[in-house]
This record gives sequence, structure tokens and C-alpha cells, in this order.
Amino acid sequence: MCGVIGVHLSNPTATDLGIVRELFSQSMIRGKHATGVTYFNGEQLVTDKAPVPVDEFFETRNVIDWLYDDDYYDHKCLTLIGHIRYSTSDLRYNQPFDGRTDEGQVAIAHNGVISQEPHSEWEFKTETMNDSEMILRSIENGVHPLEKFADRSMAVTQLTTLRRQNEDGTEGSVFPMLEGYRNHERPLWRSKRKNGVLFASTADILGRSGIAMSLRCEPFTVYSNGGQSRRWHPNYLQTKEPIDLQL
Repeated sequence: MCGVIGVHLSNPTATDLGIVRELFSQSMIRGKHATGVTYFNGEQLVTDKAPVPVDEFFETRNVIDWLYDDDYYDHKCLTLIGHIRYSTSDLRYNQPFDGRTDEGQVAIAHNGVISQEPHSEWEFKTETMNDSEMILRSIENGVHPLEKFADRSMAVTQLTTLRRQNEDGTEGSVFPMLEGYRNHERPLWRSKRKNGVLFASTADILGRSGIAMSLRCEPFTVYSNGGQSRRWHPNYLQTKEPIDLQL
């Protein structure tokens, strides 16, 4: 069992930063063996993970250090994904996993099971023995995980860097895109706020972090910091209509 987190906040207040810190703490109910984060620093994604529980992780880290200056909107922002886990495989293989696509960098945090087959039979070549890494490799190969692994179990928060285009057609600044999605069995909830969106594994985690209102993420639907971005129908994916289990 693991916990996943996603955060995009524009011009966050001190209260907002406290809520984000609490999201990690409250997610510890889903794992105490490792903690990780990938955040956007204004130029690129930075991944920081360690085989320690959340409280120990934050002895040497502070959410305020993950803020960045968004020159396009002229204020500070906070955009990150997080992962909290119990050990189901070697603690060297912690999340988030990060890589690169043709568009830019990408990082994922995954709760679920992609394969229980021997490593040699996995669909993608991976650098680790953690089957969650195949989520990342699928994205890098241009196939969305909801299509490639429609019949597996997953709840994912994903962070991708994109580049703006200037009016004259030249490349502009780099910016992050946060997404959250699931297929079935694994839970994922979101809270849409005036200045952004928050994802966590359960409604209880969001509630205990001080967030009163949250919504369940529907299966086979991608949610981004801009709203719902895409919906796949299970019939198209040749899998059964999912039973929405509340785990």
C-alpha cells in the first residue's frame, strides 16, 4: 500500500504550505518506509527521495524551499508530486520515478500493481525491480498508462514540463503540468481550489489535512491543474466497467 500526492498552487499562503506539509504527514498512514517528492524549481524537475518516514524526511526539508517564481504570472507557485510507501520491494527502488519525453521531463508517483510476473517478462525494460517504473516507461514510449495498463491497478500523480511558445514563434519559458488519474481499485481524490488543485489517495487524508471539500477521481479520467483533460471509456480499452472500490 502506498500514498500518492499532487499539488499545484498559485501564489500559496502560509496556510497553504501548512496544508501541503500535512498532506505528507497524513499520508503516512499508507506508508512509513520511504518518502519522496518531485517538484518544479522554475526551470526543471527535481526529485528527492529517501528510505525514511515522512517525519524524518521533513527534519531536513521544508515545503517553502519548493516554491518557484513563475515569471509568466509574476508570482510564486508550488507544483509537486509526492509518494509515501510501505516496503513491498527493495527500498532502493523508491518513488517518484523521473525521466524524459520529446516534450520535456516527466515524473510519476504510483500506487498499485502493474505486474507480478518475473522481471524478464515485463512489457518495458526498467532500471529498477519496481514494477511502478513501467508507468514512466510507458509515458516515455508515447503510450498513456491508462491505455497500456487498462486492466492493471493504478492511481497516479504525474508531473510533466512543457514549454510556452512566444508570439513570434520562438520557444518561451518552461512550465509544469500536474495530472492525476486512476483506472480501478486504487483510490485517488482531489480538491479543486481557487488557486489550484490538490490530489491525495483518500478523502480522509485530505480532510485531516484541513481540506473540507474533496471529490473522488473517476476511473479512466485524467484530471489536471486546469481541470478534466481526458476521459477513456472502458469499452474502448477492452476492459470491464470498473467497480469503484473505496480502499
